Amino acid sequence: MASMEENFPRGGVQKKPTEGKTPKPKLERDNLFDVHHEEKSQKRKRSQKDQGKQKKFKAEKTTTAKDNVVNIRPLTIQALCEEMLLLGCIKEVSDYELVISLPNGLSGFVPITQISDAYSKLLSKQVAQGELPEDLHSLLDTYSPGTLVRCIVTGIEKTDNGHRSIKLSIDPKKVNKGLNASALATGMLLSGSVSSMEDHGYLIDIGVPGAHAFLPHEKAKNYIKAVKRGPDLKIGQNLNCVITEVKNEGRVVRLSIDRSEVAASLATEKQNWTLSNLLPGLVVKARVQKVTPFGMKLTFLSYFTGIVDFMHMDPEKSMNYSSDQVVKACVLSVHPSSKAVRLTLLPAFLHPGGSPNQLSSDRMGAVVEQSTVKAFYKQFGALFELDDGTLAFARLKHLSKNRKSFKPGAFKPGCKHKCRIIDYSLMDEMCVVSLKYQIIEARFLLYQDIHTGDVVQGKVVSLKPIGMQVKVADGIKGLVPSIHLADVILKQPEKKYNIGDEVKCRVLECNPAGKKLILTLKKSLIQSKLPVLTNYEDANPGLITHGFVVCAREFGCIVKFYNDVKGLVPKNELSSEPISCPDKVFYEGQVVKVMVLKCEPQEERLLLSFRLSSKSGPEDKRECTSKEKQEVKYQIGEIVDVKVVKKKDNGLEVSILEDEGNVLAWIPTLHLSDFVATSKLLWHCLQEGDVLPRVMCLSDKGEHIILSRKSAVISAVQEEQVVRSFSEIQPGMLLTGYVRNVMPFGVFVEFPFGVTGLAPKVSMSDKFVTDTKDHFVVGQTVIAKVMSTDEEKQRVLLNLKVSECSSGDSAAESFALLNQYFKELKEIKDLLRKGESSMAQGLCELVPGKELQLVVQDVREDGSALFSGSCVTGLTVTATRYHLGDRNIVPGKKTKASVLHVDALTSKVYVSLREELLKQRPKRLRENSQHSAVVQHLAEQFALVSLLETGQLVAVPIASHFNDTFRFDSEKLKVGQTISATLRAVKENDHGVLLALQGPAKKNFFVRVRNESETVSEETLPAVKHSLSPGDTVTGTVKSIKPTHVTVAIDDKLTGSIHASRILDEVPIGSFPTFTLKAGQKVTARVIGVRDVNTHRYLPITHPHFTQSIPELSIRPSDKEGKITAKLNLKEDSAVKKLGLYNIGQTVTCFVKKYNVLKSWLEVEVAPDIRGRVPHLLLSLNTKVLKHPEKSFKIGQAISATVTGTDATETNLFLSLTGIQSLEQGTITVGMVTKVTPHVGLTIAVPGGRTGKVSIFHLSDAYTENPLGNFKVGKIVRCYILSNENGKIQLSLRQSRLNPKINSKVQDVEITCIKDVKKGQIVRGYVKSVTPSGVFFSLSTSLLGRIQFHNVSPYFVQKHSLYEKYLPEGKLLTAKVLGVNAKEKHIELSLLPEDTGMPSVLPESLGLPQYGAEDEQGEADDKEKSEEPKLKTKRRRGNSESGQEMKPKKRKICPADENDSGIEVYYREEDEDDQEEEAAQKKSKIRKPGEAPRLQVSMGFTWDEDMNAMDIPVLNQKEESSESEEEDPQSKLKKKTKKEKELEKQKKEKELCKVEAALMDPSRQPQSADDFDRLVLSSPNSSILWLQYMAFHLQATEIEKARAVAERALKTISFREEQEKLNVWVALLNLENMYGTEETLMKVFERAVQYNEPLKVFQHLCDIYANSEKYKQAEELYHTMLKRFRQEKSVWLKYASFLLKQGQTEATHRLLERALKALPTKEHVDVISRFAQLEFRFEDTEHAKALFENTLSTYPKRTDIWSIYMDIMIKHGSQKEVRDIFERVIHLSLAPKKMKFFFKRYLDYEKKFGTAESVLAVKKAALEYVETKSSLTDT
Repeated sequence: MASMEENFPRGGVQKKPTEGKTPKPKLERDNLFDVHHEEKSQKRKRSQKDQGKQKKFKAEKTTTAKDNVVNIRPLTIQALCEEMLLLGCIKEVSDYELVISLPNGLSGFVPITQISDAYSKLLSKQVAQGELPEDLHSLLDTYSPGTLVRCIVTGIEKTDNGHRSIKLSIDPKKVNKGLNASALATGMLLSGSVSSMEDHGYLIDIGVPGAHAFLPHEKAKNYIKAVKRGPDLKIGQNLNCVITEVKNEGRVVRLSIDRSEVAASLATEKQNWTLSNLLPGLVVKARVQKVTPFGMKLTFLSYFTGIVDFMHMDPEKSMNYSSDQVVKACVLSVHPSSKAVRLTLLPAFLHPGGSPNQLSSDRMGAVVEQSTVKAFYKQFGALFELDDGTLAFARLKHLSKNRKSFKPGAFKPGCKHKCRIIDYSLMDEMCVVSLKYQIIEARFLLYQDIHTGDVVQGKVVSLKPIGMQVKVADGIKGLVPSIHLADVILKQPEKKYNIGDEVKCRVLECNPAGKKLILTLKKSLIQSKLPVLTNYEDANPGLITHGFVVCAREFGCIVKFYNDVKGLVPKNELSSEPISCPDKVFYEGQVVKVMVLKCEPQEERLLLSFRLSSKSGPEDKRECTSKEKQEVKYQIGEIVDVKVVKKKDNGLEVSILEDEGNVLAWIPTLHLSDFVATSKLLWHCLQEGDVLPRVMCLSDKGEHIILSRKSAVISAVQEEQVVRSFSEIQPGMLLTGYVRNVMPFGVFVEFPFGVTGLAPKVSMSDKFVTDTKDHFVVGQTVIAKVMSTDEEKQRVLLNLKVSECSSGDSAAESFALLNQYFKELKEIKDLLRKGESSMAQGLCELVPGKELQLVVQDVREDGSALFSGSCVTGLTVTATRYHLGDRNIVPGKKTKASVLHVDALTSKVYVSLREELLKQRPKRLRENSQHSAVVQHLAEQFALVSLLETGQLVAVPIASHFNDTFRFDSEKLKVGQTISATLRAVKENDHGVLLALQGPAKKNFFVRVRNESETVSEETLPAVKHSLSPGDTVTGTVKSIKPTHVTVAIDDKLTGSIHASRILDEVPIGSFPTFTLKAGQKVTARVIGVRDVNTHRYLPITHPHFTQSIPELSIRPSDKEGKITAKLNLKEDSAVKKLGLYNIGQTVTCFVKKYNVLKSWLEVEVAPDIRGRVPHLLLSLNTKVLKHPEKSFKIGQAISATVTGTDATETNLFLSLTGIQSLEQGTITVGMVTKVTPHVGLTIAVPGGRTGKVSIFHLSDAYTENPLGNFKVGKIVRCYILSNENGKIQLSLRQSRLNPKINSKVQDVEITCIKDVKKGQIVRGYVKSVTPSGVFFSLSTSLLGRIQFHNVSPYFVQKHSLYEKYLPEGKLLTAKVLGVNAKEKHIELSLLPEDTGMPSVLPESLGLPQYGAEDEQGEADDKEKSEEPKLKTKRRRGNSESGQEMKPKKRKICPADENDSGIEVYYREEDEDDQEEEAAQKKSKIRKPGEAPRLQVSMGFTWDEDMNAMDIPVLNQKEESSESEEEDPQSKLKKKTKKEKELEKQKKEKELCKVEAALMDPSRQPQSADDFDRLVLSSPNSSILWLQYMAFHLQATEIEKARAVAERALKTISFREEQEKLNVWVALLNLENMYGTEETLMKVFERAVQYNEPLKVFQHLCDIYANSEKYKQAEELYHTMLKRFRQEKSVWLKYASFLLKQGQTEATHRLLERALKALPTKEHVDVISRFAQLEFRFEDTEHAKALFENTLSTYPKRTDIWSIYMDIMIKHGSQKEVRDIFERVIHLSLAPKKMKFFFKRYLDYEKKFGTAESVLAVKKAALEYVETKSSLTDT
């Protein structure tokens, strides 16, 4: 039984009779074998085999033996207490403490102050004097690892992270305090400490008061020789001493530490050892008393008993021990209070003075692929045999990832596992291993695993003045010194780093012995790809590496590397220029790149230089670039869309949208635009979260992607007008770039792909340059011409002069610049409009020429004025003196002004009061017309002028070119100056101005667009005079390869070009012909034509300049053989005729040039002289390709296209990649959305430049609430052509049309004509409009239906605005067809819920009155039909006649309306205002559909309990109608005849009879207050009648009457009927909550508490609050309840349920803790179980599971809880989890009856959810259980 109890404790932690009761906090790291509550559940996971084994023991044990066995368990930290004596072994020695290995894998530490008294005195002396006493040795000199020491526990402390650490002392005074002088006897073995050295020996402190111990030299020399730690013993050294002589009753003692004497000593009875002075480390002879699998019990020294746990049995003999066997044992520990003694039988401890076996250093951290399980102990862990035959132990928590994944079956003896050695326990001579995957795979486990130079991830633990502590792995912490926190010195590191932050560091130094780890966070060191210098031996001269400056003095700099390697950079090596004060140039911590000059490893001297020689540079560069190339993700020139993540001073941090925002990039502010001013403005306007489309990747170094938005740079890259490397640069090239730096001697210009050049001062401008900074600014876009290149120095000299860099057409260039500037300004305005700032919105509204009403605010000294006005709030409005005209201006005066210019960056508005601007006379102007104009305002990029004759405002560019930035004062335009302007754009743009150029018009003005076939290299190929003519064969060398052509050097000066079409005869589609050649390859080609150098046009062969041109070559085999195609031999002057050779429909092979984003077409080249264009929509039928055409077509790729025609100028072919598209009915094509019209549909551009329409009924097969939501302008879609008549194309996007083969269900069928609509059909459509005659409803593009108001909703509405609110245009509704008139094309529809089955379109919560009987179609005659339309028109008019007046007419006709409750009457009697109030009543007061009923009492009563059943009898209706109905005025005038009177009398008689009969009817429902009075008199104690009576009054909103009824009920109902009374109280509380105030509610509540059981009243009020959504009041009430009824379980559970409904899971967890403190212990299990059930119900499953698991680990035999847990898990858990629970239950030790119940449930479960195998497995388990039981009874 004992072992059973051991494995299956009865709940809770078993008390150990021999050990102090200690609480169980978190584990210390070294506490290997402690078992905490998480592992309790493992006790149940037991295989049948083990169970059988344990049961056998059970039969053998006696009850007394039970107690003994219980204690044979490894020592745990909980079992330790102060003053407990232990034998330990020194594991580590540091400066200030000893780390001691204790038995069973525990470890503790001895502080330096707990060594001995003598040692502590020396320490105090050192502190006092401040110098080191000569006889004080450090702990490292005095102690060595592996020494056994006796220790005493002085305290168990809790560390910050919740772990416990054991504080020990080896001071003999404490260890030997159980001994006194009289007890000392010869042969005793005890601890002593050297206190001083004398002439003949040493005085030893043995800690026994009154005893003086002396150790002679001869007894010590043997020991001193063996330990080899110097010639003498040191003060404070701890020794194992044997008493050799005792004099004067123990006052004088002689000792020996001779190894042989100590080893031979044995504790005997003669030495008078008692339990109070027994010391650990004593070796005794013991007799085995009892053996168990967990250990054994021994007796020693005659009458002492002790235990040996399984870890301390000799592994060689562990199976061979038998009772009464005599063994040698060593005392391990003695408990101070229980005197429990633990011993060890391990051989290493059986000879005092020995030391345990150590583990070789290379074994620590080793992964053992196959370790074999020797034994498994349910509570502690498993014992393994490693591959080398040694034993190892793994505690439970190291056997699996977590408790759930733990499988006890995997640890049967003989099973193999992979594990890792994580520690070595010296006192157990055993490795400690872990099977956890994350530990086996961990990169770092010990300090030894970390190497200098490693890049590691860590977590910030703390920030201190010396630096930052970083946790690298469990048990490994490193320090980042304060100078290493960043590349620069941080003054406030806490602002950059927070505790818990993840950081990436690099290891500077690692010393495993001292557990010292120094890290750096300097980015330049972490990212450095240069070699790591870790020792002086590796410092070879010429090595280049990174280091950091530790000191800068006048002699030079000291630079430090890894592992404390230091070197000197002498002053002359600091720089190529002399530095006088290095300390001012260099700072401590600065990362520097150095080169080793000289190294002497023995002397540890290193000489360095900051001057890196150029030789080693390129190699390193090459290495770096190759590495970087692997990381490059975005190619330069790739166009991406980005989203702004963060704004910084010098740019924007953005995320690339293609990668779902995972890739971050950087746009410098100056790269936002080609214009510096616009860049700053755009930066200012952009907010975090804004999206910037079409940004180009400028460089991608893997880590850092830089983007640019400069349109000139983007188009240069896209048009291949760029050079990718230095080798491609040719003098004469024109390149687009941007200013990198402005120096006094010139300007550095950078180009895409990283090429940089210098424009010297002389070549910067056509004007004289005094100061370079006046001409150019950093970031400015420029066009540069290459003057010369220097191959050796890799230098490029540039020219920025406008005369050299412009195309010659300055008018076109300047106009293009102006156009571009205004285009970018428009984008900025669009951004501002989107923003939330009202000031920004206001800025957008202000355009030049707009008139404003302003008030003068101030007149300045310079004559300018400041204005204010409502339209310009927050803006600075100013007019210069010139613009005030001759007006007399005084502050406060109101005036009109015209806007000249708005500066959005500074929020300034410039206005003018001049007459000519205020009185503009606009008229239509012609393009290129010339006008005189007056300069009105000068902005950065343009001048604003006004035309003299009309006053219209025109913008004139100031600069003629990107490089045209400087003007002398005499050249600058001045305000008021008259100039000549030529109009270019005669329509006002978004900015309210026309565009013009300064100066007279040129005759042949055109904007020169670069021809598609031109490329940068062709453009700049030097024109050399040559004698080549077509047909000549030449040999050349391939110079450079471009995607569409190859440049060939024919000789030193002459260069030719081979087009992609002239390389192969048969070009495979999709290939790149130019890439079949390689640079440097020799080729033989034939001249087939030439090109002009300046215009790049192909010239006829007879042209006079043929000899000064670029030869066009061909290497096609067919051309080389002499068959030069006629095409190029024709003697025409133009390529236009050649286009005529291509027929429409012909297929041609062409080569991709580029995708033109602005024009949305693909530019291709068919031949060197023939180009083509493929419009966007003809590129593919695949919508994915059309979305990103630039990605699908690579430059130079060969594609096959069909000719569709030529363009207007007849210079290009029009091509198609999808064949010639026909737009006939029934074909499927692709299109692009060009316009989205709300509630109507889409306009779509289709191939061939046509547009088609898609109605909202053809967007999808299922109509949606927002049908156009998924469509944006520019979206590519597949379309089906429905019709193409009269030039109008109708399209459909329905899937049923596009993919007819996929027979997907069409939810909304197409309705094309009225024949498709049938009476009774349910249809869906969109609201068209609400008119006085009804609601018009679109069923398709052409069909409209009408819904009359009485068919819209069952409620009566007087205000039509309600219909417009709830039935807006475009609302999707379901309707039923009531009637179809095909002739008149009329369709009548209904939206009523009973027709459509959908909820009413007007919500019930509006509280509108329902239509009465009118809405019900009963049996009706012709008269009804004729009256019905009248009634409805009446109702629509909304007359003041009440509904009641109309109602009786219908009632007479329609006797079927007996179900009308009459309740609505009350509403209808009130006038319109009341009705509106009722409609607008708050939703909280009106019951929503699905909301809890108004009155909720325990018996389930509701206000609406039976109101439908309270039918008004026919008779009453007639009575009512005869009173209310107005008679015909004519009939009133006539006197009644006698016969008529008689008939009336009879009629009344009959009615009375009917009334009496009705009153007698027992099934009749009450209809009036009298009826209710009669009922409550007959049943005064029935709360249901009283509540109906109250409800009756409330229907009429007579709240006071309802209150009075409640009070009557409370007085009338008998005091014995407690529940009935409570029902009325609850109803009254409900009433006050809905219609009363908080005050009246509280008064009723206080009374209710006095008269009823308080708890019930509290609970009901809580429910009322919760149901009426008054959560705050409910919360307060629950808090009161918890104070008042804290012992009531139901209150805690109710509050928990309330919190969970609110979603407050954390609050519920805290509530459970409070509940457990408040409620008695016996309730705990039930409460936890109920809380867990609630949490399961409200989806907090993880916590709920944890609650059940904890409860069951404490109370494993609570079968009711197991049962509940199973039920819930079957409902909520996975099959695996359910099976785990069943497996655990069937292995419990429970009564057979209960076990049978669980087995049956398991079997049922498997039958229902499992397989045949799983059912069999359960049956097998049941059989095994039965067999085990029967075998036990047999024994």
